[in-house]
Amino acid sequence: MRPLLLAPALASVLIATPALAATIEVTIDKMVFLPASVQAKVGDTIEWTNKDILAHTATVKGGWDVTIPAKSKGKVMLKAAGSVDYFCRFHPNMKGHVDVAP
Repeated sequence: MRPLLLAPALASVLIATPALAATIEVTIDKMVFLPASVQAKVGDTIEWTNKDILAHTATVKGGWDVTIPAKSKGKVMLKAAGSVDYFCRFHPNMKGHVDVAP
């Protein structure tokens, strides 16, 4: 009987717990961001895995600028909601997009 009395209190704690942040994975391969467009939430992290032999960046004009060395990874935590276009400073034809929900 006693565990039943504790169940409502435990349930309220579980319901009030915020969702964990996610890591969204983007691959860079053959000078392309894959997928080119992703959806995320504030607090999520985007992690780029660069499979190319050249360094790249994930750059937002007036925002973040992540350098991703060849055969390495780079990441950024999303801090604001909105629609964001990014590109590689070294190869401006490489473009990506992130929709960030609150």
